[in-house]
Amino acid sequence: MGEPAPQVKRPRDERLDVFRGLTMLIIFIAHVPANSWNAWIPARFGFSSGAELFVFCSGFASALAFGSTFVRRGWWLGTARILYRLWQVYWAHVALVVGLVALAALIDAFLGRADLAAQFGPLIADPERALLGLVTLTWQPDYLDILPMYLVILALIPVALALRALHPALPFLMSALLYALVWTQGLNLTGNPWNGAGWFLNPFAWQVIFFIGFFIAMKWLPVPPLRERRLVLTAALFVAISVPFTFWGIVEHWPAGKELRDFVLPGEWEKSQLHPLRILHFLALAYLVLSAIEPWRARLDSGLGHLLILIGRQSLATFLASIVLSRLAATAADMLGRDEITVALLNLVGFAAILGVACVVGWFKRAPWAGAPPAPSRVEVEQPLAARSRLREAS
Repeated sequence: MGEPAPQVKRPRDERLDVFRGLTMLIIFIAHVPANSWNAWIPARFGFSSGAELFVFCSGFASALAFGSTFVRRGWWLGTARILYRLWQVYWAHVALVVGLVALAALIDAFLGRADLAAQFGPLIADPERALLGLVTLTWQPDYLDILPMYLVILALIPVALALRALHPALPFLMSALLYALVWTQGLNLTGNPWNGAGWFLNPFAWQVIFFIGFFIAMKWLPVPPLRERRLVLTAALFVAISVPFTFWGIVEHWPAGKELRDFVLPGEWEKSQLHPLRILHFLALAYLVLSAIEPWRARLDSGLGHLLILIGRQSLATFLASIVLSRLAATAADMLGRDEITVALLNLVGFAAILGVACVVGWFKRAPWAGAPPAPSRVEVEQPLAARSRLREAS
């Protein structure tokens, strides 16, 4: 019996890593209060934001990382791998919150600030309920709700694969049903144990954008050809129409535009429940960007694209770093001021630090200590030989 054929590793899609890297930088900018660069992130030019890109890329990457395990090794081992990832992300979330609490306390102690009370007021007022809420994911401090959302959606992957085994259409029906229940029945999870409010990023709504990416990567969902003229024009028209309702440079001088946007996408729940216009805008924008970069796809892993790929390949570590660094940058901005030079310097230092984290984590993941030791150099070989020769002559 011959040796089993080695598994061919699926090639990475550089576009995925580029966009994930870009998302980490956007997250850093968006989480620094009063960051003037925040006025120029994609969310200011359309209905969707960097959150859609983050979740879509997570779905696409999850299919590449876990989908083949389900296909090759079966549902049980695929589910086991999902559970292992859930374990990792859960403790990453808990560690992130605890680390930020400690960071705020440290800053307060050394700088005489009140960050701990401002950022984690419920923890100070009701520590028992807050800590229980933290470990059960029923309390999510402000701006720390992305990983819990990802955990719930990730847990739906085995369900989708089990349904796929029954009928190819069932995973799509599952996703559509959950989204419909959000809009018709208010389906959500408790995200605030004090007032019973739901999760700000409702996972049962956001799973739609996740599974669009997942289904595409699994080749369950066909995608239109890039650079098709009619599709490009249609997508461009939709994206262009959305700009006047979101770009501050227009909305601030056109009150009717803001009123119309509030009518079409009312309140914050349009993001919480992932309004259909946000989904359509993201898909249109993604089609335009992918069509635009298609001629240069082979050269993405060079220059700035290479740096983004390095960040995107370590998405969990760089996400955690971007959140922590944004808190440090906010404190530094409060102390140094927010003139354009200072803001630019803080943003660029934050970008460099995120890249540094990606490089360090990538080095550890390569486990250089596990490989064969390097061959000794000529000098390293000749010196011991010369020493032994002198020792024989002396004896």
